[in-house]
Amino acid sequence: MRKLTWAIYAGLIFLACGCSRTSGPMALFKKMSPHDQYAQRLKDAGLDRTAMGAAWIQKASSAFTNVLNVILPYKELGYFEGSKVNATALRFEAKRGQKLHIALSKKPAAGFTIFTDLWQERTGDQPKLLASIDTTSLRLDYDIDETGKYIVRLQPELLRGGEYTLTITTGPSLGFPVAAAGKPHIESFWGAARDAGARRHEGIDIFAPKGTPAVAAANGTVTSVTENKLGGLVVFMRPQDKDYTLYYAHLSKQLARDGQQVRVGDTLGFVGNTGNAAGGPTHLHFGIYAFGGAIDPIYFVDRDMKLPRPITGNTNLLNATVRLQRRSGLFTEPDNVSHKKLDLPANTILTAEAATDNWFRVATPEGETGFIPGRDVESTKETDRLTIRLATALLDAPASSASRKKQLAEGDRVEVLGRYHNYNLVTAGDTTGWVLMK
Repeated sequence: MRKLTWAIYAGLIFLACGCSRTSGPMALFKKMSPHDQYAQRLKDAGLDRTAMGAAWIQKASSAFTNVLNVILPYKELGYFEGSKVNATALRFEAKRGQKLHIALSKKPAAGFTIFTDLWQERTGDQPKLLASIDTTSLRLDYDIDETGKYIVRLQPELLRGGEYTLTITTGPSLGFPVAAAGKPHIESFWGAARDAGARRHEGIDIFAPKGTPAVAAANGTVTSVTENKLGGLVVFMRPQDKDYTLYYAHLSKQLARDGQQVRVGDTLGFVGNTGNAAGGPTHLHFGIYAFGGAIDPIYFVDRDMKLPRPITGNTNLLNATVRLQRRSGLFTEPDNVSHKKLDLPANTILTAEAATDNWFRVATPEGETGFIPGRDVESTKETDRLTIRLATALLDAPASSASRKKQLAEGDRVEVLGRYHNYNLVTAGDTTGWVLMK
């Protein structure tokens, strides 16, 4: 790590002593996220005027332009290097009615904070901050109110490094509306044809024996207990703090009362076949109605919670310089049918930042990020020995503008570890750096 200035040292002491304080003009108008509080403390300490502090703030924004796509459920094991300014962002789709579960674990457990925020992507506008993981519990559960793209951004404190595991899964945001004792099962889904195609099914049908309790799927208020031609005996209830209403139809008996306050699991009535279900198998028609009309209930109550695949890549390669064993693609998501950002030749040098399933999330020496199949990646070891023919500089990056680490003389012998564009990564004695291929 490069030697820090006294200003950086003093600022870090200030941050450590003032970690619970929220100050500055932003704090006057809104509750600040842990990430924003930390950014404000950087400014209070004057660290935003240092190269490292300014880079940390800039990295928080640029993470959104370098966001990568993943598919839920998702799990990655990653490493943040303390000597670098880091941030990463992952984009995924979530459906209205799902409850998002985000969990973070880290090593070391103490003295290493990773700010983890959930954002909603908005077309033509900046992402909207929705929630942040509590830096103590390291968990976040969030109800998705709008189908769309969401982003999780991770950024560690300055000069703090370590390992982390991020897991993102989904489940239902409501309880199941039929008691488990009836062994309920869904057989008819949203959009199925009704009345010879004259209309579409605006809900789901949950089949269970007659008399099985139909129960409150949320805490809330019963808004109507009535009867109609299609639904027969029905109950409407409004979940607490939500903008939609739950509809229970074809009941054999209603127990709920208008205006009744109920909690999850309270019996509202019993499964039957009243209304236009008369003579057919007993079931509960379960619907959800919002301001714009009926919406698909399946994501609100689907109990099929999928777990992410285990990580099978060689995790010993994390936070290490690696190279490609063969020609490979750099993909926008861990799936070889996704968009290929780059086509990379064998021996290309990369940094392995995280592992997921049998893929690595990597960065090129120029900072381009993406996913590489784990089978294509290996640790760097000598591929060849090279004799320097003309005196040249050993650089700290594969670019003509990079800083010189040392001067190599004609006749010096170096070990070649890999390459990037027209530069070789070599080891000369105890120093590793880049030399221009000539």
